Amino acid sequence: MAEMTGPGDDPFERLFHAQFPRLQRYLDRLSGDGELARDLAQESFLRLYRRSGLPDRPEAWLITVATNLWRNARAARGRRRRLLGPARAPELVGDPSPSPAHATLAAEAGVRVRAALAQLPDRDRELLLLLAEGYRYREIAEATGIAEASIGTLLARAKRAFRAAYPEDPDAP
Repeated sequence: MAEMTGPGDDPFERLFHAQFPRLQRYLDRLSGDGELARDLAQESFLRLYRRSGLPDRPEAWLITVATNLWRNARAARGRRRRLLGPARAPELVGDPSPSPAHATLAAEAGVRVRAALAQLPDRDRELLLLLAEGYRYREIAEATGIAEASIGTLLARAKRAFRAAYPEDPDAP
């Protein structure tokens, strides 16, 4: 008689349950769009599932694929804005209306953080968001293609750039 396996016995399923929330949070912070983040995280896992097997470093593979999908989505959004013209673009692809939670101080700080992150080069923003999500230097290096020995230095520079871009006084222009 064949032995039944539970849902936790499948390596892909274990990886999905362990990494999907983390990957989605990273993409949400990167994109500022929760729905897009879910879609991109799902697409990343779908691509992993369609592979013939798991790569040696599936977490790094997922980060790389998810980041590339986000870059493609961002480029497509920019193309739509240029094609639609400035008059219609915001109404068709603009950010969703703020929720009532945005009235809190935490939401205001989140807006300032997002604005400061948007001023950073892509690499700095990605490094900071991966670090904030708890990825180790080795995983960050594998996902970004940067030598692991350089991650600490690049993160220190990215942190300095973030501090310079983050307004100390929320009422400052």
